[in-house]
Amino acid sequence: MGPTLTVTFTTTDGGKTAVKIEPGTSFLDAARSADIDVTATCGARGKCRGCRIKVLKGAVPPPTIMDEVQLGPDEVHEGFRLACQTRAIADTEIMLAPPMTEGGHQILGAGDGVGDHAGIDMNSGVEKKFVTAVIPMDEHVQSSDIEEILNAIGADDAGRILPELLQKLPAILRAEKGKVTVTTFNGTILDIEAGDTTAHKYGMAFDIGTTSIVGSLVDLETGEQLAAVGDVNPQSVYGGDLMSRLAFAQFDLGALRKLRARAVQSVSDQIKEACETANISASHIYKVVVVGNTAMHHIFLGIDPTYVGLAPYSPTVRHAIELPARDLLLKVIPNAQVCLLPIVAGFVGADAMGAILATRIFESEETRALVDIGTNGEVIMGNKNKLMACSAPAGPALEGAQIKHGMRGAIGAIEKVRIEDDVICETIGGAPAIGICGSGLIDAAAALLKANVILPSGRFRPKDDKSLPKALADRLSGSGGKSEFTLVRADLSGNGEDVTLTQDDIRQLQLAKGAIYSGVLMLQRIMEVPNDDLAELQLAGGFGNYINIESAVTIHLLPALGLDKITYVGNAALMGAQIALLSEAERARASVLANEIEHVSLAARLDFQDIFIEAMCFPDDETVKKLAGSVA
Repeated sequence: MGPTLTVTFTTTDGGKTAVKIEPGTSFLDAARSADIDVTATCGARGKCRGCRIKVLKGAVPPPTIMDEVQLGPDEVHEGFRLACQTRAIADTEIMLAPPMTEGGHQILGAGDGVGDHAGIDMNSGVEKKFVTAVIPMDEHVQSSDIEEILNAIGADDAGRILPELLQKLPAILRAEKGKVTVTTFNGTILDIEAGDTTAHKYGMAFDIGTTSIVGSLVDLETGEQLAAVGDVNPQSVYGGDLMSRLAFAQFDLGALRKLRARAVQSVSDQIKEACETANISASHIYKVVVVGNTAMHHIFLGIDPTYVGLAPYSPTVRHAIELPARDLLLKVIPNAQVCLLPIVAGFVGADAMGAILATRIFESEETRALVDIGTNGEVIMGNKNKLMACSAPAGPALEGAQIKHGMRGAIGAIEKVRIEDDVICETIGGAPAIGICGSGLIDAAAALLKANVILPSGRFRPKDDKSLPKALADRLSGSGGKSEFTLVRADLSGNGEDVTLTQDDIRQLQLAKGAIYSGVLMLQRIMEVPNDDLAELQLAGGFGNYINIESAVTIHLLPALGLDKITYVGNAALMGAQIALLSEAERARASVLANEIEHVSLAARLDFQDIFIEAMCFPDDETVKKLAGSVA
């Protein structure tokens, strides 16, 4: 081994960690080698500010182009660098810049739960029987404890019996003179308890998304939601969007283990939280249904997702999966079976399957569209006769990543923007603005488009354009690709900095909204469904629930269907997971539908490039006026 350097990482609370590395190692890799979390939302491509550091001691490496772009000359001069772009050249002490303070994240659950109002067959497959089993007493009778249990419940076979269950059976059978409760899932014994515990029969549904992980604790007998939990997906430090996370794990089983461990730990923590909230024992959770996009699905199972991220984006497994929680390292629920809904194809994953179950689009007489807007968006279109689906990877811009002052939907994030005589911004929680989230980004672009500050090409008008009102012109700075528009001035912000939109921010938004809109346009073209024939467009997902529909239509994120045709359906993926949790018939239906839905690969279509370019552009002035009238 050659010469090594010492990099000492200092946190804002004074903690220090020294790491030995080879010269030329990036500071991000050095931090990760010591299990120090450094947020790299863009996937270590130098396209965000999440991994910024400050060199306190030692030689300051020269700035890269991306340092200059993301940090600006002042911060570069002060010794700030991007950890993913900067490589160690000497022994160095590094200050890890504190992450942007984001509190009160908007995490969308499944609402009030399924209950008994969905018209589904309420049969979760989980049964609890309170029986009195004969305790073997006569040595001349060839029997055993487990055989007597099977006789008591009227079963011939116990299915797979775990050693742990047999180990505790002798004491349980004799604790209350053979009075026991036997829990089965589709005939397989999951647990045996002394006494009568039939009143306690619970399950959980989880949606493991790229941005957040949310769950619901449900009473399997009544369908009542007992607790709702959720948090930001802790994998996000390794990349804010799907492809960044896949790139992190590509051909690297160690990285895969890190991603999986974070997801499993988050799910385990949420199970504990839900049980504490509802005051129940985790041992009484017997069934868990999990949905997620294809990459999250594979990572949760510990399957190498490398080839999901490479053309032709083929998953390792598509069919529904059922296995004991122990096999997934979910030790907190020792008696549970974990069921994952099937994948349609490519990036149209189990989360899309959950949304299809929840919205019942497969029962519709008329043609409808279901659009899940997120870092990995999906579009499903059709009716009871035919369904088609495609994935529309919008990237992280709509979640605030790769936007100069972008942030997730948290307190202090600009979420609404309108322009009257001047710019008026509203923030989450009513706090002073510290950044802008995805819904605010869409609102701001729509407002600037209506005010003629942005051209259909996406470029800002020049500051000296005589058509601009003075109040708006004064908010513009720079020129060309360096143009910037101030939404909130420093003296009114929550961090003493201007909150702005840059020309590059608008370009990132165009790429994101172009992906979603082109997915809708493509399916409309293939299925020959013009806007007038599309009965409804349902917006699903955490992000879709918060956007302003008028703004989304104005910037051509969504087609101009009119306000009455576009509806919010909340976290349909999680709702669908709950439906599959409560109904084995619906879980089986998902497998049938997954094989019937026709998957469309956008990139393989010869006309996709033209559609995508059209979808990236903003509408012209006349169209904006018409759109404003159509959604009023």
